[in-house]
Amino acid sequence: MCGIVGYVGFKVASPFLIRGLQQLEYRGYDSAGIAMLCPNEPIRLAKVTGRVSELSQMVQQSSLKGTIGIGHTRWATHGAATKENAHPHIGGTGQVALVHNGVIENYESLKSVLIAKGYQFRSQTDSEVVAHLVVDRLKDLSEGQSEVTVQHCVEAVQESVLQLRGAYGLLIMFRDFPDMLIAVRCGSPLVIGVSKQEQFIASDTSPLVGHTDRIIYLADHQLAVIRPDSIQVLHRDHGRIRPEVRQLSEQVQESGLDGYAHYMLKEIYEQPQAIRNALRGRLDRDNATAHFGGLNLTTQQLRSVERIVLTGCGTSWHSALVGEYLLEELARIPIEVEYASELRYRNPPMDPNTIVFGITQSGETADTLAALREMKRKGHHTLAICNVIGSSIAQEADGGIYLHAGPEIGVASTKAFTSQLTVLTMLALYFGRLRHLSFEAGQRLIAQLEKLPELVERSLECHTLVKQIAEQYSDATNFLYLGRQFNFPTALEGALKLKEISYIHAEGYPAAEMKHGPIALVDEHTPSVVIVPQGPVYEKVLSNLQEVKARSGPVIAIVDHDDPQVQRLADSIIHIPQCEDFLQPIVASIPLQLLAYEIAILRGCDVDKPRNLAKSVTVE
Repeated sequence: MCGIVGYVGFKVASPFLIRGLQQLEYRGYDSAGIAMLCPNEPIRLAKVTGRVSELSQMVQQSSLKGTIGIGHTRWATHGAATKENAHPHIGGTGQVALVHNGVIENYESLKSVLIAKGYQFRSQTDSEVVAHLVVDRLKDLSEGQSEVTVQHCVEAVQESVLQLRGAYGLLIMFRDFPDMLIAVRCGSPLVIGVSKQEQFIASDTSPLVGHTDRIIYLADHQLAVIRPDSIQVLHRDHGRIRPEVRQLSEQVQESGLDGYAHYMLKEIYEQPQAIRNALRGRLDRDNATAHFGGLNLTTQQLRSVERIVLTGCGTSWHSALVGEYLLEELARIPIEVEYASELRYRNPPMDPNTIVFGITQSGETADTLAALREMKRKGHHTLAICNVIGSSIAQEADGGIYLHAGPEIGVASTKAFTSQLTVLTMLALYFGRLRHLSFEAGQRLIAQLEKLPELVERSLECHTLVKQIAEQYSDATNFLYLGRQFNFPTALEGALKLKEISYIHAEGYPAAEMKHGPIALVDEHTPSVVIVPQGPVYEKVLSNLQEVKARSGPVIAIVDHDDPQVQRLADSIIHIPQCEDFLQPIVASIPLQLLAYEIAILRGCDVDKPRNLAKSVTVE
């Protein structure tokens, strides 16, 4: 969601700040700003509504200088997308400036107290409250002292965050200390890039690439005092601690467009390789199973599992639905799929031998993190299926499985989704072999999984046809997506992709449920995308397709065979390669992703940065 960058060192800060914000644009935002400081001068701001490119032009035309600075891309939560609400925010009469990711839930009560003390607010944000709060505490701590000290600043921040309820990642700059930043975290990530004479701070690792290969992940309730030649880390409960300095992962690398028009299109075409990466080293032909190095549970513990809860949000929730079919079919384990945003507040009865998998691309999704924490507090093992090494969920879960899909920049998830499905299929194979699945059945599953990258490559060959179909339906205002069994979640995901990037209203349904309400929506202006490959319920889906055609509804059929009946009924047909039904959600997702992309392009939408959306949703 929002992005944070910071720099303190010997160079002019603005080039790193601007470039860093550009590296964080994929997270989604509606305004941006930076603050910089020179000795014996006031803190100076530059803010814009809109893109970082506009902020860059403003900074180039201004005289902003300084070897210390902070920057931010904001995704509006409290207050509209205006220059006043953009970060950084100034506290008091200019004593501090800060940027903030997260949400302060009790900001209104704190704001009332600060207004009564005479503090004037310039924005409608919850973040500005923290800036004034730090100034207020700093004033009390330094009263009667000859000068403000670094210790005063540290204590002011520590005492301020103790009053906050919610999630925050804060980076704070002090007017009287033009060589010091303070970072503090609770529930929203911050990473420090370590160097000898300069230090870099960001909300994820992408802005740090090329500047340093050593990083420190701040954990919850940790505060860092960052100066050009030193980093001191304090924990709320344990005082000063020695931080773990890690190597910046080789997986984290700059991601260019490589000739593609958009990141989303590039990532659609990267899926065969992403799936190869997810499979690599995890298929064990000798034992007809899969294996994972990071589950951190013994075979006996895993064999005794009586129930699995899969939880996630958005696209990850759809992959969990596919995982439910996979694990129940192949491993015969009862599965529950929960929206993470609901699970965090529910109190469901849970068997002792239940484990919880949180599924997330970013590893920072606030609702998924909160749900895992709650399940962990109740004594259940928590595991993550995640794409980002070192992310909050990856660190806090008891174990997990990395996707190894590489950076996903486009806001609408594509390769992370199919990588999640690949991992879930291997997980179902693993649990199945722990229980009842025969050696021969395991071997057959592995043989099918090994074909998967090639199947996806062949599925991509439909792109030219999909582009032609998109031209026919780009003016539609409603779409329906229909599928059965493994392909019901595929229909949900296809509808979500279209909604996310083209802003067309779309709904996914189990095909048979059309008769129970949604069929009222069918008319000659509402296309239905029907996923109708061969399989156990093929004839049932064909019957549902006929019901749509009987009401003059246009049909786009996704098929894996030449079938005269479908050809007679459907207005457009997209072919995908034949595969086992448990792999169909992966293969069938490709034309749905391409259809959403091409329709969005025809409608003039920004496919990589769709309105109102964020890549990493770090607020509730």
